[in-house]
Amino acid sequence: MRTRLTLCVIALLTPLLLPPDPAEAQLRRIRRAAESAVNSEIDRRIQNLMANAIRCSLGDPSCADDAADDEEVIYTDKNDEVIVDDDGVPITDRDEAAERAGVDLAEESDPAEEPGTGVWANYDFVPGDRVLFAEDFTGADVGDFPPRLEFVHGNMEIVDWDGERWLRATSGSTFAVLLPETLPEQFTLEFPIHWGNGNMWARVLFDVEEGVLPRPRGANAYQPPHIQIDERYTGIHDFQGDSPVSTTAISGRITGGPTTFRVMADGRHVRVYMDEQRVANIPQTDLGRSERIHVLLADATDQNPTFVGPIRVAAGGRDLYDRLSDAGRVATQGILFDVDSDVIRAESTPTLEEIGEMLVDHGELRIAIEGHTDSTGDDTHNLDLSDRRANAVRQYLIDAYGIDSSRLEAQGYGEANPADSNDTPEGRQNNRRVELVQLGG
Repeated sequence: MRTRLTLCVIALLTPLLLPPDPAEAQLRRIRRAAESAVNSEIDRRIQNLMANAIRCSLGDPSCADDAADDEEVIYTDKNDEVIVDDDGVPITDRDEAAERAGVDLAEESDPAEEPGTGVWANYDFVPGDRVLFAEDFTGADVGDFPPRLEFVHGNMEIVDWDGERWLRATSGSTFAVLLPETLPEQFTLEFPIHWGNGNMWARVLFDVEEGVLPRPRGANAYQPPHIQIDERYTGIHDFQGDSPVSTTAISGRITGGPTTFRVMADGRHVRVYMDEQRVANIPQTDLGRSERIHVLLADATDQNPTFVGPIRVAAGGRDLYDRLSDAGRVATQGILFDVDSDVIRAESTPTLEEIGEMLVDHGELRIAIEGHTDSTGDDTHNLDLSDRRANAVRQYLIDAYGIDSSRLEAQGYGEANPADSNDTPEGRQNNRRVELVQLGG
């Protein structure tokens, strides 16, 4: 019995003890060499595309059209990330890149309204030119409350929604925006907001008495006057009846998708906007001024939360021509572009209109249009993008206002000439700008 068992074990182990078949060993070496060659070729392809290819946003088809026939194009998503395949190789086919990124090119390719056209023709909001506060919720972890805001009351946390960061409230909640100085006489406030139930609302208070903690359903939430965001009546309110009231119904707008809320104040003259629509305009009201802006979010629940997007507060300025004449140069935050593109957005209408009319009214004026970026991203790419954007503004003024091309110069400087620190959100926003420089002769 023991002998038979020993023989069986020897029979089983014999193939393992024999030297490998030379043909099989050679085949394994060939396979390893082939895999190494493929990996090396993939690495070389990735390095070549990242270093030499033209980067185009999926939402900017004209970028690829402008590339030379012998230039390869790679594509970026809305977060400015290069879209790659399973091997990490940047994708050079726009349709394939769109499918990979989950983007519907039919929607992306719908022609956007140009400045001064369509619903934006009478839009007159001009953002302040000095950013006091900017928060896009990327500086904290998902699930946390943003540390640069002041928590007052409720249930709020940062979430990722549709690829972007938002502050989500799941109960009646209040937060405060903390400013580095008392809100100036001229200021603008902007943030997108969305909720799923048309009975929800929000209020914005600019001067709350010291020691008071405003809550959405508390009596001090109605301090006069204030701004109310409500699908039934959005605008400037005073429930005590001591100040003028100006409101507009915007039924279905906020529940239909994120809507950008904007305030533009010049002393006692206050205008309120929802996207392109001006919903309130009062020449004399007193919102008050302080170092805090309180935002009250009412009736949010787990099932019907309220979402607040990136918040921006900026100080306004004097007339554009006066500032340009005094200082010889002026920065504007009011010319906006599509992401990673030189396509001018329709919200730029008021600023472009002011520049165009200034050039028409002052026929002797010659200006250089400078494009500037922050330090985020590749230096070379930023330089090219800022140059294309400066030239896009120049061409718009020539086409829309008939300005002689000899009166306009354009150049991009990328991140080379920062106006502020790149270490803070406010500084980076101040650095992303278009500047106008007065030229002699």
